Amino acid sequence: MQTNFTETQLRDPDTARSNDILRTCVHCGFCTATCPTYTLLGDELDSPRGRIYLIKQMLEEDRPADAHTVKHVDRCLSCLACMTTCPSGVHYMHLVDHARAHIEKTYKRPLHDRALRALLAKLLPNDNLFRLSLLGAKMARPFSRILPGKLRAMVALTPKTIHPPSAHDEPQVFAAQGERKMRVALMTGCAQKVLDPSINAATIRLLTRHGAEVVVADGAGCCGALTHHMGKSEASHASAAANIRAWMREKAGDGLDAIVINASGCGTTVKDYGHMFRTDDALSEDAATVSGLTRDISEVMGELGLNEPVHAEKLRVAYHAACSLQHGQKITVEPKALLKMAGFTVLEPREGHLCCGSAGTYNLLQPEIAGQLKERKVANIEATRPDVISTGNIGCMTQIASGTGIAVVHTVHLLDWATGGPRPEALPPTPAIAAE
Repeated sequence: MQTNFTETQLRDPDTARSNDILRTCVHCGFCTATCPTYTLLGDELDSPRGRIYLIKQMLEEDRPADAHTVKHVDRCLSCLACMTTCPSGVHYMHLVDHARAHIEKTYKRPLHDRALRALLAKLLPNDNLFRLSLLGAKMARPFSRILPGKLRAMVALTPKTIHPPSAHDEPQVFAAQGERKMRVALMTGCAQKVLDPSINAATIRLLTRHGAEVVVADGAGCCGALTHHMGKSEASHASAAANIRAWMREKAGDGLDAIVINASGCGTTVKDYGHMFRTDDALSEDAATVSGLTRDISEVMGELGLNEPVHAEKLRVAYHAACSLQHGQKITVEPKALLKMAGFTVLEPREGHLCCGSAGTYNLLQPEIAGQLKERKVANIEATRPDVISTGNIGCMTQIASGTGIAVVHTVHLLDWATGGPRPEALPPTPAIAAE
């Protein structure tokens, strides 16, 4: 694609990066075949190719974003299926991130939209505030029918159980069982440890059982993804910088072999810290080091090797490949291989490349499109007749669980159980257990 940025514009690192990305695009349109919003809406401007044109025009003209451009960029899920499909290697993620930051700086949204985005940016990364907000949402559930659409969507996603803070998420070290094979830092995150603290607990048991010493680093917290994808760069970079400093202190101390992420949306962002801080003289080197150390839990377990399974139930597991894992991190084999090694029958639903509609805050900001994607995803999953649904991202778990009666668990829940951990609480009781 031909571009016409001025030399002055190209002195800005983000514009220079966007220029390189735009020039890679050859207008082929392969991306439209796997784009969820284009699949649903059939509008060229709701495809990656259409959005690329809108972003190019906005950035080249160096003008404030307009409502037309914002509408179609906001509808993008950042599922990154287009990056998997693109034969030219267009790095759409960096382009749309730049566009969102430009929109945040130059476009004044309607008051209700600004208020909602500000609220989400404040609540979700702070686990204490988020927990309190869930308690309020739970109280509002009986009145959800009279709430506006976006607030109604938020209340509908509120879990039935609001968990207290977990001791597992406090800064500490968990010793490896037997010979120590590696030392890893676990990112406990923000929203996940509120919505389902059992994921971190299962991850710690799984890792230590397989010979990994696990440290929860003091000062590490939200990865910054939620605010980053809303274009709030200052907030996202502050969260990321805190993590970088916390993990580098651990590396400088007793060393780190890996930084383990069990929420794939977070993993995609942390692996991009090197790019996010590439022009920061103080943090660029450390950010690149952190990105290089970051691994999804499935990658680390693939390296450690899974112990022989000890559970007795042969369940049919529908594996949902989170977009951030399969498209963002290009991890497609490891989770399914581990589940099979654990003794489960792995089912792969149709249209596995399409997003479930969660996408960070997307299901809260674009509830109608997210709802349609959820219904489509759930229908494809239920068609496989599974006993349980497994995935590697808390957003997907929450979204899919709100549309089906089938138990939805994290992949680590099943791997932990299979190798000696407790049976996942979300699973329905077996006939033998129920009879006791």
